[in-house]
Amino acid sequence: MPVPWANSAASTGSDLHLDLSAPGSRRSVLTAALREAIRSGRLPSGSRLPPYRSLAADLGLARNTVAAAYAELIAEGWLTARQGSGTRVAHRAEPRRSSRPARPPRSPAPRHDLRQGQPDSSDFPRSTWAASTRRALNAAPSEAFGPGDPQGRPELRRALADYLARARGVRAEPERIVICSGFGHALDLLFGHVLRGPLAVESYGLSFHRQRVTAAGVRTIPLTLDEHGARTDELDTRVRAVLLTPAHQFPTGGPLHPERRAAAVDWARTTGGLVLEDDYDGEFRYDREPVGAVQGLDPERVIYLGSVSKSLSPAVRVGWMVLPEHLVDKVLAVKGGRELWTGVLDQLALADFVESGHYDRHVRRARQRYRRRRDQLLAVLAEHVPHITATGIAAGLHAVLRLPPGTEQATAAAAAERGIAVDGLAEFRHPDAAMPVVEGLVVGYGTPPEHGYAAALEALVTALR
Repeated sequence: MPVPWANSAASTGSDLHLDLSAPGSRRSVLTAALREAIRSGRLPSGSRLPPYRSLAADLGLARNTVAAAYAELIAEGWLTARQGSGTRVAHRAEPRRSSRPARPPRSPAPRHDLRQGQPDSSDFPRSTWAASTRRALNAAPSEAFGPGDPQGRPELRRALADYLARARGVRAEPERIVICSGFGHALDLLFGHVLRGPLAVESYGLSFHRQRVTAAGVRTIPLTLDEHGARTDELDTRVRAVLLTPAHQFPTGGPLHPERRAAAVDWARTTGGLVLEDDYDGEFRYDREPVGAVQGLDPERVIYLGSVSKSLSPAVRVGWMVLPEHLVDKVLAVKGGRELWTGVLDQLALADFVESGHYDRHVRRARQRYRRRRDQLLAVLAEHVPHITATGIAAGLHAVLRLPPGTEQATAAAAAERGIAVDGLAEFRHPDAAMPVVEGLVVGYGTPPEHGYAAALEALVTALR
């Protein structure tokens, strides 16, 4: 039975489970239960036990029974009792060692993390996020703390509709928006029971996106990439939908050419297909004007997908789908009768964060910081390895360092030897891609903390040389 001990009485917390169901006298059962709690480590050395009168009241036992159990454990050396300090677990009572085999040691963490796709975690806006959380909790109606609406909190859907229309050119009413826990969750919902394949994808892209779709039984067909983005002229009646990163192709970089954006929408209108728009890095552009969302061309044929995993933090598990009107009810039917994935409190906090202007200010500051980091990377490359060309640098959180044919694997190995975590382009290539192989390193400049960035670049150029 659980024993509620006050925090002032025991350093182990407010509850300790003691099993008093064994046969025998109450004293012997209690003594054995306390002995086992100490032996297993649930009562660590030095833990203070409650007075025997308090424990007796909590357990419904006679005071003399608990006092006798304490006395027996003191005599055995499990407990100590001193005037003024109460009864405590003796320091020589060590937890029983586990009989489980030891876990294999984890690989050591890299000294320099230059992997793509992550913002600088140390830059999370803690104070303003905390302020938004407090305001949101104070303003939330009582029903917000009940079962969550699978479509998402109306406060967040209204805030997103305004923000996406203003910042990304998305034509979104709150009724078209469905909240999810991120891009992968959106794919699970769409291809679980709503959309059918095959799905056209870019020849280079995130493998975990393809894996999520493949796990749902959907075949993916790669589209060729060139300097203008995906070859949308390759779309035909074989596929039912296409997944694109038009704002900033991942990972090779660059926006999708306007003619190809229009061609993708025309294909969807003609065939009844759908365009899935992954607005990857849409907020972070440096040397060009912002590129509006493809969704604005035809909201009934384009599904717009986004999240705050890169603009804010992957720890805030909130994403969104802006859906054609005819798909809203179908997606909600898949989600079920209540929200199971995205916390209401995060939704409320994010709604306030957006409406108060903190999100805009955070993105602007992050854009300036990541541009400085990109410029620092380019300067170091130009000084130490001028033969290396960096592409995809006009936007985003990474650059692609193009390498001579046949050198990617050796260069990645040289980086690993120097404690650098970095991705090679081969990791993102579709297994059925027919386009020529492109070799290079995908270097993320968002992940390293500010104090470690210069050392990471120094190690990188050493590997490249």
